[in-house]
Amino acid sequence: MPSTQLIEFLLHSILFVLGANIGSFLNVVIYRLPLGISLSNPKRSFCPHCKTQIPIYRNIPLFTWLFQRGKCAACKAPIPFRYFFVELLTAVLFYLIFLKFRGHWDDITGWGDLVLIYWIFTALLIAGTFIDIDYFILPHEITLGGLAVGLLGSYLIPEMMGEVERGRAILLSFVSACIGLGLLWTVVELGKLAFGRLKQKFDQPESWTIHQPDETQPPIFKIAGDELSWADIYTRPSDRLIITGPAITINDETFTTANAKAEITVDKIKLHLSSGESKTFSLETVTKLEGKATDIVIPREAMGFGDVLLIAMIGSFLGWQAVFFTIVAASFLGSLLAILPRLIGKTEWTAKIPFGPYLAGGAMIWLFSGPQLVDWYLTKTGFRDW
Repeated sequence: MPSTQLIEFLLHSILFVLGANIGSFLNVVIYRLPLGISLSNPKRSFCPHCKTQIPIYRNIPLFTWLFQRGKCAACKAPIPFRYFFVELLTAVLFYLIFLKFRGHWDDITGWGDLVLIYWIFTALLIAGTFIDIDYFILPHEITLGGLAVGLLGSYLIPEMMGEVERGRAILLSFVSACIGLGLLWTVVELGKLAFGRLKQKFDQPESWTIHQPDETQPPIFKIAGDELSWADIYTRPSDRLIITGPAITINDETFTTANAKAEITVDKIKLHLSSGESKTFSLETVTKLEGKATDIVIPREAMGFGDVLLIAMIGSFLGWQAVFFTIVAASFLGSLLAILPRLIGKTEWTAKIPFGPYLAGGAMIWLFSGPQLVDWYLTKTGFRDW
């Protein structure tokens, strides 16, 4: 094998291994960040079941999971396939980004900057995707931190925005982030108006309760076998949980009436009795809250605000055209992945996937082939001739 080919083969292999190692670190981020655990303490990875720290020789990306057959070496508990998948996905995407954006082989500076910034972008999307799937949140460290990196990157590497001047590039990056934020925020607000309340009626009065497991955890609303945490119900100060029924108990007082209605916000309860009387209680003073309900109204959002910040971050890295493409592509992916499981009777596969992963998928499609797909679509539909 000629020396130049050997060197290139070794470089490609090293880049793939580097991606797998970054994927291993992203697994740490995905597990620790939502739980508030330091990314550097403990320094070593540990089994999520027995908490045994994993030595370096048993923490080799991809190979360790395969050799140990997806089990912890200490306690033999199963290690989810997702750990292997994240390492493989990161390795593949990092390698593909290198192939697409490296430029000329003999010009190291020609490919290094773009490859590096898109590696960072991809790592943020991967971490955000799996955190969102597991916890239905997109941490600010991912979205706002990524937005800052995108703005700074566009200034240092104007080519990200298709510009030569740094001032124009960072301005375009900022405007693109604002466009993304504004578009998705409009969707959130319109969705709130159209689908902002989930109403449910019961043939017979159902028992309900709101209790707080301990001081470190938010309250939980239970009714008819379902549980909702405070975060599931309240996303903005104006949200109200409305419970109507024949009885409600607040602390040591039970109100029995034909049609009592309790409007519960994040900090107080407003009780309306059928006699026309109203009472207000501060939630801080309430130790017991339960009753019977004939119908309930639960506030809900069409989309989380984390998705709004995520599309802003995507705009800061990829530009305003990518914002429009990503939203359309994410909607298409969401619809497609909702239909396919129904055809094979596995609706539970995608029933609980939030919108963030679809936005990440749309952004990656744009990164690799978005402009080409848009050009093909405009040509096929004849819009390019208008």
